Amino acid sequence: MPKLTDVTKENVEKKETGIENVAALVMRGDLNHVLNQDLLAVLPVAVRKSKSRFRKEAQVLCLRFLYGNDTLEHGIMYLVYYIIGGIIMIDGKKVLFSGMQATGNLTLGNYLGALKNWVTLCDEYECFYSVVDLHSITVRQDPAELRKRARNLLTLYIAAGLDPEKNCLYYQSHVSGHAELSWILNCFTYMGELNRMTQFKDKAAKHADNINAGLFTYPVLMAADILLYQADVVPVGKDQLQHLEITRDIAQRFNGIYGDVFTIPEPYIGKAGAKIMSLQDPAKKMSKSDENANASIYLMDDPDTIIRKFKRAVTDSEACVRYQESQPGIMNLIDIYCACTGKTPAETEKEFEGKGYGDFKLAVGESVVDVLKPLQNRFDDLTKNKDYIDKVIKENAEKANYYANKTLRKVQKKVGFPEKIR
Repeated sequence: MPKLTDVTKENVEKKETGIENVAALVMRGDLNHVLNQDLLAVLPVAVRKSKSRFRKEAQVLCLRFLYGNDTLEHGIMYLVYYIIGGIIMIDGKKVLFSGMQATGNLTLGNYLGALKNWVTLCDEYECFYSVVDLHSITVRQDPAELRKRARNLLTLYIAAGLDPEKNCLYYQSHVSGHAELSWILNCFTYMGELNRMTQFKDKAAKHADNINAGLFTYPVLMAADILLYQADVVPVGKDQLQHLEITRDIAQRFNGIYGDVFTIPEPYIGKAGAKIMSLQDPAKKMSKSDENANASIYLMDDPDTIIRKFKRAVTDSEACVRYQESQPGIMNLIDIYCACTGKTPAETEKEFEGKGYGDFKLAVGESVVDVLKPLQNRFDDLTKNKDYIDKVIKENAEKANYYANKTLRKVQKKVGFPEKIR
């Protein structure tokens, strides 16, 4: 019988280990060999500090892999890979899920309102951030452009500060469990519920020539996105609360029939991100799909473009920098300035007391340039490092698939699908 001191990522992947023997040791709980000094050196600190929990988790995982993969060898290979790679959750963290569509270009609002605040959440949560490209095709897309935007979005995740070692950053389309679970959940969702979804009505009005079934069942796929990872919390804005509610309804309905299968997700209530409005219409959010190019600041806009857009920003005739509801355009610019500089609205009012809108707009534009420059530089560097991005895509897809399959196999068994013959 081979020693588990010989088990490494390299020889496991090359199938140079007596994998059945590894399985036998894991199955009977003989993990003292696993937890020897040689192997501990490559295990994460969290594993080393929680040996008993690690043993239990490993045995459970082994059982699931034995009955959930194509072959014993494949299953145990991945078990050992995940153990050594420290990918299994052993810290008892709650799970957080969120994602963005790979359509259009991310705006300053996306960054200040969401992406910037995601960076520190991995300290508290096990975070899954998806590039939700399955959602994107409810509207006709140019295939080459969609692939480009999906990769750019994942790269922007990293450039913005999301560490792919601490967060799972992946393409939704690389995890088939999203689509598989969505179909099952469709069968537990009522037409009346979907008819009431306001976002469907809004999108149907904008795309009257392409009101497809995917657009109608969009909320079910979103529910699958969340429930697939047993997410405890989901960061949502007011416009997404309805989707989270239907997710909760579907999960509770399924659990009511089959028992406790899904975690019921809650909205994430954390540090509020800046609510950034359109530069041309401060009554609506800054949007990457806005037809007016001057309405939004895109993360990859060059400094001259950023300054020009702020110079054209809608203000008013009062000619004073005041944070008050009667001046929505100025309020929005103050919010942007404060989010970029760390100053308060009161400090901003004092700084620009007696100064005109021209000076204020220029200062806001320059503060945005200063915030976006490091992100843009990091994005450019990452874009040149194709091998690194490819590695992130591959490894994070493996991690996402692992957790997704845990839930999917459980759901399939509950609804009565026949087990695969091994």
